[in-house]
Amino acid sequence: MRLALSAGTGGLLFGYDTGVISGALLSIREDFEEVDRKTWLQEIIVSMTVAGAIVGAAIGGWLNDRFGGKVLILLADGLFAVGALVMAFAQVPRMIIVGSTNGLLITGGQFLSYLINLAFTKTSWTWRWMLGIAAVPALVQFILMISLPESPRWLYRQNKVEEARSILEKIFPANEIDDEINALKLSVEAEKADKHAIGDSLIQKVKGALSNVVVRRGLYAGITVQVAQQLSGINTVMYYSPTIVQFAGFASNKTAMALYLITSGFNAVGSIVSMTFVDRYGRRRLMFISMAGIILCLVALSIVFLEAASHAPKINQFDSNFPTNATCPSYLSAPKPSSWNCMSCLKAGCGFCSNGANEYYPGTCLAFTTDLRDSCHGQHRTWFRDGCPSKFGFLAVVLLGLYILSYSPGMGTVPWIVNSEIYPLRYRGIGGGLAAVSNWISNLIVSVTSLSLTEALNSAGTFFLFAGFCIIGFIFIYRLVLETKGLQIEEVKQMLETGYKPGLLRGELKGETQSA
Repeated sequence: MRLALSAGTGGLLFGYDTGVISGALLSIREDFEEVDRKTWLQEIIVSMTVAGAIVGAAIGGWLNDRFGGKVLILLADGLFAVGALVMAFAQVPRMIIVGSTNGLLITGGQFLSYLINLAFTKTSWTWRWMLGIAAVPALVQFILMISLPESPRWLYRQNKVEEARSILEKIFPANEIDDEINALKLSVEAEKADKHAIGDSLIQKVKGALSNVVVRRGLYAGITVQVAQQLSGINTVMYYSPTIVQFAGFASNKTAMALYLITSGFNAVGSIVSMTFVDRYGRRRLMFISMAGIILCLVALSIVFLEAASHAPKINQFDSNFPTNATCPSYLSAPKPSSWNCMSCLKAGCGFCSNGANEYYPGTCLAFTTDLRDSCHGQHRTWFRDGCPSKFGFLAVVLLGLYILSYSPGMGTVPWIVNSEIYPLRYRGIGGGLAAVSNWISNLIVSVTSLSLTEALNSAGTFFLFAGFCIIGFIFIYRLVLETKGLQIEEVKQMLETGYKPGLLRGELKGETQSA
């Protein structure tokens, strides 16, 4: 029970850490003007956790073999708790970056992070509480792990046979201990033989995997689904979700996080749906349906953001509530200022102070300074920095929810299932590891470029780009990924060795039709 609780806490902790930064970022930008002005700094703050995960995925197996799972988890919990506190008490943005380097429970952790983000929006230490509270589950897991023994398997591999036996004696009846020790001995010897057969060093293992036609084709499929998962843009949505809601015209931090709290709940719901249908309908079918839904939602979001930009409120040239020198310099020097609207103002790096009577009426384009933002709020008007007032905003939030609901049951979970089934047992560790690293690298590329893409292409162009990636991903999945539902390991190996004929909803062995 303690072991299950500890493992669950780890998943919850990771989900919280990846989700909390999206809401905290809104408040961090308010406290640090440097972060608000520099898109690349926001991207680095969000992406450092992903960068750390790439390192972990690459060397985690070696560290586990060298030091044992218990020591590794205790060290990770300690670093995580310290990192959370460093971020919470950060006095400069770089301290936040340093502090952040360190299935269902993960999505539950992400949902919990949005709930906590919303709870702290009105406190004096807003983002500090959001980030600092992450130390609590890390400390809980640390305490749980202290009371747990090391893995008997790891102890046996380290020639600590008596220690392994003493742990097994606490789990199994006395008359079964010798059988368990013998089974452990045979398993460890077979594992060592397999490791020697595929190579002792990482380079030898990779070369061996790539020279084996079954593993190589398995990697084509495994890496394809992992990269396609990330290029669907999911982590642009998950890491920058409240910011995207603000792009849609909801300027309030609290409103943005409340709206996204609803849509993020669909991610956890989708994970449950996947558990129900993945064995009934198959991996390929679920991914194809998921991809089709994702593409439709991304295209629809692009259209909504295009319409929102074209119908943005105009600029009021005669607002006497602000001095002339407060007006956006680019607006004053524009050849045709009468053609400007709110979106033109934001693209120029300025802020839009909405009309006090109605947000959709012409407002004022002001230089972007903290004083002018506060002055706008002081007149009971709304300050827009990321998006403009829009009657299409609620539709964008609905489409974000549908996007996540399309993603989660298929592309959210199935790539990991495929990678657990597609490699021969001997190569499962190296194959799954290479696919996981490709996932995290793709994740990092997406998360570290998302806001820059939005600045260069605007929101509509960015969503269109991800829709294009999804279409390419759909084609690659169709061509390279076989259906593994209900197949034994030897059957999967035979399909990869012989080759298979792509079908829309399943893969067939080459020559299967002819032999029938």
